[in-house]
Amino acid sequence: MIPALVLTAGLATRLRPLSFVRAKAAVPVAGHPLITRILRQLRAAGVTEAVLNLHHLPHTLTRVVGDGSDLGMRVRYSWESPVLGSAGGPRQALPLLGAQTFLILNGDTLTDVDIAALIAAHRRSGALVTMAAVPNSEPHKYSGLVVAADGAFTGVATRGSSKPSYHFVGVQVAEAAAFAALHAGTPYESVAAVYPALISDQPGSVRAHVCAAECLDIGTPDDYLRTSLLVARRESGAVPRGARTRVDPTARVEDSVLWDDVDVGAGSMLRSCIVTDGARVPGDTSWTGVTLRQAIGELAPGERRIGDLAVASL
Repeated sequence: MIPALVLTAGLATRLRPLSFVRAKAAVPVAGHPLITRILRQLRAAGVTEAVLNLHHLPHTLTRVVGDGSDLGMRVRYSWESPVLGSAGGPRQALPLLGAQTFLILNGDTLTDVDIAALIAAHRRSGALVTMAAVPNSEPHKYSGLVVAADGAFTGVATRGSSKPSYHFVGVQVAEAAAFAALHAGTPYESVAAVYPALISDQPGSVRAHVCAAECLDIGTPDDYLRTSLLVARRESGAVPRGARTRVDPTARVEDSVLWDDVDVGAGSMLRSCIVTDGARVPGDTSWTGVTLRQAIGELAPGERRIGDLAVASL
Protein backbone atom coordinates (compact mmCIF):
# COMPACT_ATOMS: atom_id res chain seq x y z
CA MET A 1 0.00 0.00 0.00
CA ILE A 2 1.17 3.53 -0.75
CA PRO A 3 2.11 5.95 2.07
CA ALA A 4 0.02 8.93 3.13
CA LEU A 5 0.71 12.58 3.91
CA VAL A 6 -1.78 14.16 6.31
CA LEU A 7 -1.82 17.96 6.10
CA THR A 8 -1.86 19.16 9.72
CA ALA A 9 0.37 22.26 9.66
CA GLY A 10 -2.21 24.99 9.02
CA LEU A 11 -3.06 27.85 11.37
CA ALA A 12 -6.80 27.02 11.29
CA THR A 13 -7.82 30.67 11.48
CA ARG A 14 -11.49 29.87 10.78
CA LEU A 15 -11.54 27.57 13.82
CA ARG A 16 -10.33 30.25 16.24
CA PRO A 17 -10.49 30.49 19.20
CA LEU A 18 -10.40 26.66 19.43
CA SER A 19 -7.20 26.58 17.39
CA PHE A 20 -5.52 28.79 19.98
CA VAL A 21 -5.67 25.71 22.23
CA ARG A 22 -4.96 22.82 19.87
CA ALA A 23 -3.98 22.29 16.26
CA LYS A 24 -7.13 21.60 14.28
CA ALA A 25 -6.27 17.95 13.68
CA ALA A 26 -5.83 17.46 17.44
CA VAL A 27 -9.33 18.61 18.47
CA PRO A 28 -11.42 15.81 20.00
CA VAL A 29 -14.35 14.47 17.99
CA ALA A 30 -16.62 12.31 20.10
CA GLY A 31 -13.82 11.41 22.48
CA HIS A 32 -11.02 10.84 19.95
CA PRO A 33 -8.64 13.40 18.42
CA LEU A 34 -9.45 14.01 14.77
CA ILE A 35 -5.95 12.92 13.70
CA THR A 36 -6.45 9.57 15.45
CA ARG A 37 -9.65 9.00 13.51
CA ILE A 38 -7.93 9.85 10.23
CA LEU A 39 -4.97 7.55 10.90
CA ARG A 40 -7.23 4.69 11.98
CA GLN A 41 -9.14 5.03 8.73
CA LEU A 42 -5.88 4.85 6.81
CA ARG A 43 -4.72 1.81 8.76
CA ALA A 44 -8.02 0.05 8.08
CA ALA A 45 -7.40 0.66 4.37
CA GLY A 46 -3.98 -0.98 4.64
CA VAL A 47 -1.81 2.13 4.93
CA THR A 48 1.10 1.54 7.32
CA GLU A 49 3.33 4.55 6.58
CA ALA A 50 2.24 8.15 7.20
CA VAL A 51 3.81 11.59 7.38
CA LEU A 52 2.26 14.55 9.21
CA ASN A 53 3.42 18.05 8.36
CA LEU A 54 3.74 20.30 11.41
CA HIS A 55 3.85 24.01 12.16
CA HIS A 56 1.05 25.31 14.40
CA LEU A 57 0.97 23.92 17.99
CA PRO A 58 2.86 20.79 16.90
CA HIS A 59 3.07 19.34 20.42
CA THR A 60 -0.71 18.90 20.51
CA LEU A 61 -0.33 16.44 17.63
CA THR A 62 2.93 14.69 18.47
CA ARG A 63 1.83 13.87 22.03
CA VAL A 64 -1.26 12.13 20.62
CA VAL A 65 0.32 10.29 17.69
CA GLY A 66 3.92 9.68 18.76
CA ASP A 67 5.62 7.32 16.36
CA GLY A 68 2.31 5.74 15.36
CA SER A 69 3.07 2.36 16.91
CA ASP A 70 -0.10 2.44 19.03
CA LEU A 71 -2.04 2.61 15.77
CA GLY A 72 -0.04 -0.09 14.04
CA MET A 73 1.67 2.45 11.79
CA ARG A 74 4.98 4.18 11.29
CA VAL A 75 4.44 7.94 11.55
CA ARG A 76 7.07 10.58 10.81
CA TYR A 77 6.94 14.36 10.77
CA SER A 78 7.74 17.01 8.19
CA TRP A 79 8.50 20.26 10.03
CA GLU A 80 7.63 23.56 8.38
CA SER A 81 8.74 27.08 9.26
CA PRO A 82 7.04 29.03 7.80
CA VAL A 83 3.93 27.03 6.99
CA LEU A 84 4.23 25.95 3.36
CA GLY A 85 0.63 25.46 2.25
CA SER A 86 -1.21 22.59 0.57
CA ALA A 87 1.27 22.47 -2.33
CA GLY A 88 4.50 23.43 -0.55
CA GLY A 89 3.77 20.91 2.21
CA PRO A 90 3.76 17.89 -0.12
CA ARG A 91 6.90 19.15 -1.86
CA GLN A 92 8.71 19.43 1.47
CA ALA A 93 7.59 15.94 2.52
CA LEU A 94 8.68 14.10 -0.65
CA PRO A 95 11.97 12.78 0.84
CA LEU A 96 10.11 11.37 3.87
CA LEU A 97 7.38 9.81 1.77
CA GLY A 98 9.97 8.07 -0.38
CA ALA A 99 7.42 6.97 -2.97
CA GLN A 100 6.35 8.01 -6.45
CA THR A 101 2.66 7.63 -5.56
CA PHE A 102 1.11 8.67 -2.25
CA LEU A 103 -2.11 9.75 -0.62
CA ILE A 104 -2.69 13.31 0.57
CA LEU A 105 -5.40 13.89 3.18
CA ASN A 106 -6.58 17.14 4.69
CA GLY A 107 -6.18 16.96 8.45
CA ASP A 108 -9.41 18.85 9.11
CA THR A 109 -12.07 16.67 7.49
CA LEU A 110 -13.87 13.47 8.38
CA THR A 111 -14.87 11.42 5.35
CA ASP A 112 -15.53 7.77 4.54
CA VAL A 113 -13.93 7.81 1.08
CA ASP A 114 -13.16 4.32 -0.24
CA ILE A 115 -9.40 4.71 -0.39
CA ALA A 116 -8.78 1.51 -2.33
CA ALA A 117 -11.28 2.58 -5.01
CA LEU A 118 -9.66 6.02 -5.23
CA ILE A 119 -6.20 4.53 -5.70
CA ALA A 120 -7.50 2.10 -8.32
CA ALA A 121 -9.15 4.93 -10.28
CA HIS A 122 -5.92 6.92 -10.15
CA ARG A 123 -3.85 4.02 -11.46
CA ARG A 124 -6.30 3.28 -14.28
CA SER A 125 -6.21 6.85 -15.55
CA GLY A 126 -2.47 7.45 -15.41
CA ALA A 127 -3.12 10.91 -13.93
CA LEU A 128 -0.67 12.92 -11.87
CA VAL A 129 -3.38 13.77 -9.32
CA THR A 130 -6.79 12.25 -8.58
CA MET A 131 -9.08 14.05 -6.14
CA ALA A 132 -12.04 12.39 -4.41
CA ALA A 133 -15.14 14.53 -4.94
CA VAL A 134 -18.89 14.50 -4.42
CA PRO A 135 -21.58 16.63 -6.08
CA ASN A 136 -21.41 20.14 -4.62
CA SER A 137 -24.78 20.45 -2.89
CA GLU A 138 -23.87 23.72 -1.14
CA PRO A 139 -22.37 25.97 -3.84
CA HIS A 140 -23.37 28.99 -1.74
CA LYS A 141 -20.94 27.77 0.94
CA TYR A 142 -18.19 26.00 -1.01
CA SER A 143 -16.33 26.57 -4.24
CA GLY A 144 -16.25 23.48 -6.43
CA LEU A 145 -14.26 21.51 -8.96
CA VAL A 146 -15.37 21.80 -12.57
CA VAL A 147 -15.07 18.34 -14.07
CA ALA A 148 -15.38 17.23 -17.70
CA ALA A 149 -17.47 14.23 -18.71
CA ASP A 150 -14.33 12.05 -18.79
CA GLY A 151 -13.38 13.01 -15.22
CA ALA A 152 -10.71 15.55 -16.09
CA PHE A 153 -10.46 18.55 -13.74
CA THR A 154 -10.77 21.73 -15.81
CA GLY A 155 -11.07 24.54 -13.28
CA VAL A 156 -12.78 25.91 -10.18
CA ALA A 157 -16.31 27.26 -9.80
CA THR A 158 -16.19 30.04 -7.25
CA ARG A 159 -18.47 30.01 -4.25
CA GLY A 160 -21.95 31.16 -5.27
CA SER A 161 -21.49 30.11 -8.89
CA SER A 162 -24.44 28.47 -10.68
CA LYS A 163 -22.07 26.30 -12.70
CA PRO A 164 -22.37 22.57 -11.83
CA SER A 165 -19.41 21.51 -9.73
CA TYR A 166 -18.06 18.93 -7.32
CA HIS A 167 -16.92 19.32 -3.73
CA PHE A 168 -13.40 18.07 -2.98
CA VAL A 169 -13.61 16.00 0.19
CA GLY A 170 -9.97 16.34 1.22
CA VAL A 171 -8.52 13.03 -0.01
CA GLN A 172 -6.39 12.67 -3.14
CA VAL A 173 -3.76 10.47 -4.72
CA ALA A 174 -0.72 12.17 -6.22
CA GLU A 175 2.45 11.38 -8.09
CA ALA A 176 5.65 12.93 -6.79
CA ALA A 177 6.12 14.45 -10.25
CA ALA A 178 3.16 16.76 -9.61
CA PHE A 179 5.19 18.61 -6.97
CA ALA A 180 8.79 17.93 -7.97
CA ALA A 181 9.14 21.16 -9.95
CA LEU A 182 8.30 23.30 -6.89
CA HIS A 183 11.11 24.72 -4.78
CA ALA A 184 11.50 22.89 -1.46
CA GLY A 185 10.94 25.11 1.58
CA THR A 186 8.99 27.70 -0.43
CA PRO A 187 5.41 28.51 0.63
CA TYR A 188 2.73 27.71 -1.93
CA GLU A 189 -0.53 28.70 -0.32
CA SER A 190 -2.71 26.28 -2.26
CA VAL A 191 -2.69 23.56 -4.88
CA ALA A 192 -5.13 25.88 -6.67
CA ALA A 193 -2.02 27.77 -7.82
CA VAL A 194 -0.28 24.57 -9.00
CA TYR A 195 -2.88 22.27 -10.56
CA PRO A 196 -3.98 24.71 -13.31
CA ALA A 197 -0.39 24.80 -14.54
CA LEU A 198 -0.32 21.00 -14.61
CA ILE A 199 -3.47 20.72 -16.71
CA SER A 200 -2.23 23.49 -19.00
CA ASP A 201 0.98 21.56 -19.69
CA GLN A 202 -0.64 18.11 -19.60
CA PRO A 203 -4.41 18.19 -20.18
CA GLY A 204 -6.16 15.48 -18.18
CA SER A 205 -3.29 15.08 -15.72
CA VAL A 206 -5.47 16.20 -12.79
CA ARG A 207 -8.71 14.28 -12.41
CA ALA A 208 -11.68 13.86 -10.09
CA HIS A 209 -12.91 10.54 -8.74
CA VAL A 210 -16.60 11.21 -8.24
CA CYS A 211 -18.04 9.12 -5.41
CA ALA A 212 -20.78 9.07 -2.78
CA ALA A 213 -18.59 9.65 0.28
CA GLU A 214 -19.80 11.52 3.34
CA CYS A 215 -17.85 14.62 4.30
CA LEU A 216 -18.19 16.16 7.77
CA ASP A 217 -16.85 19.69 8.15
CA ILE A 218 -14.85 21.04 11.09
CA GLY A 219 -14.01 24.41 9.55
CA THR A 220 -15.58 26.71 12.14
CA PRO A 221 -16.45 26.25 15.83
CA ASP A 222 -20.11 25.88 14.88
CA ASP A 223 -19.25 23.23 12.26
CA TYR A 224 -17.06 21.47 14.82
CA LEU A 225 -19.80 21.35 17.45
CA ARG A 226 -22.39 19.99 15.02
CA THR A 227 -20.00 17.34 13.68
CA SER A 228 -18.92 16.29 17.18
CA LEU A 229 -22.49 15.88 18.37
CA LEU A 230 -23.47 13.97 15.22
CA VAL A 231 -20.57 11.51 15.48
CA ALA A 232 -21.07 11.02 19.22
CA ARG A 233 -24.75 10.18 18.81
CA ARG A 234 -24.01 7.75 16.01
CA GLU A 235 -21.31 5.95 17.93
CA SER A 236 -22.53 5.89 21.51
CA GLY A 237 -25.69 7.95 21.85
CA ALA A 238 -23.94 10.30 24.29
CA VAL A 239 -21.23 12.95 24.06
CA PRO A 240 -18.04 11.78 25.82
CA ARG A 241 -16.31 14.10 28.25
CA GLY A 242 -12.59 14.72 28.17
CA ALA A 243 -10.00 13.11 30.39
CA ARG A 244 -9.94 14.31 34.00
CA THR A 245 -12.99 16.49 33.38
CA ARG A 246 -15.26 17.02 36.39
CA VAL A 247 -18.90 18.04 36.19
CA ASP A 248 -20.62 18.82 39.49
CA PRO A 249 -23.72 16.64 39.99
CA THR A 250 -25.89 19.76 40.22
CA ALA A 251 -24.65 21.19 36.91
CA ARG A 252 -26.51 20.72 33.61
CA VAL A 253 -24.64 20.01 30.37
CA GLU A 254 -26.69 19.82 27.16
CA ASP A 255 -25.39 19.37 23.60
CA SER A 256 -21.95 20.55 24.66
CA VAL A 257 -18.39 19.33 24.12
CA LEU A 258 -15.98 19.31 27.06
CA TRP A 259 -12.26 18.82 26.39
CA ASP A 260 -9.65 17.61 28.91
CA ASP A 261 -9.23 18.89 32.49
CA VAL A 262 -12.45 20.93 32.44
CA ASP A 263 -14.19 21.77 35.72
CA VAL A 264 -17.90 22.59 35.61
CA GLY A 265 -19.03 24.16 38.89
CA ALA A 266 -22.11 23.52 41.00
CA GLY A 267 -25.40 24.85 39.68
CA SER A 268 -23.97 25.94 36.34
CA MET A 269 -25.60 25.28 32.96
CA LEU A 270 -24.02 24.70 29.54
CA ARG A 271 -26.14 24.44 26.41
CA SER A 272 -24.57 24.10 22.92
CA CYS A 273 -21.14 25.09 24.19
CA ILE A 274 -17.52 24.08 23.63
CA VAL A 275 -15.26 24.16 26.69
CA THR A 276 -11.55 23.70 25.95
CA ASP A 277 -8.66 22.18 27.92
CA GLY A 278 -8.29 23.34 31.51
CA ALA A 279 -11.17 25.81 31.55
CA ARG A 280 -13.14 26.24 34.76
CA VAL A 281 -16.84 27.06 34.43
CA PRO A 282 -17.84 29.01 37.58
CA GLY A 283 -20.71 27.72 39.69
CA ASP A 284 -24.18 29.22 39.30
CA THR A 285 -23.51 30.57 35.80
CA SER A 286 -25.41 29.90 32.57
CA TRP A 287 -23.88 29.72 29.06
CA THR A 288 -25.52 29.08 25.70
CA GLY A 289 -23.92 28.87 22.26
CA VAL A 290 -20.40 29.94 23.21
CA THR A 291 -16.82 28.73 23.32
CA LEU A 292 -15.11 28.90 26.71
CA ARG A 293 -11.36 28.70 27.16
CA GLN A 294 -8.72 29.84 29.62
CA ALA A 295 -8.05 33.54 29.07
CA ILE A 296 -4.39 33.07 28.14
CA GLY A 297 -2.66 35.05 25.41
CA GLU A 298 -4.35 37.01 22.66
CA LEU A 299 -8.08 37.11 22.12
CA ALA A 300 -9.65 36.06 18.85
CA PRO A 301 -11.91 38.56 17.07
CA GLY A 302 -15.24 38.53 18.89
CA GLU A 303 -13.83 37.05 22.09
CA ARG A 304 -14.16 38.84 25.42
CA ARG A 305 -12.68 38.21 28.83
CA ILE A 306 -15.09 37.28 31.60
CA GLY A 307 -13.15 36.53 34.75
CA ASP A 308 -10.64 33.80 33.95
CA LEU A 309 -12.42 32.83 30.75
CA ALA A 310 -12.20 33.96 27.14
CA VAL A 311 -15.71 33.72 25.70
CA ALA A 312 -16.94 33.89 22.10
CA SER A 313 -20.28 33.23 20.44
CA LEU A 314 -20.46 30.30 18.03
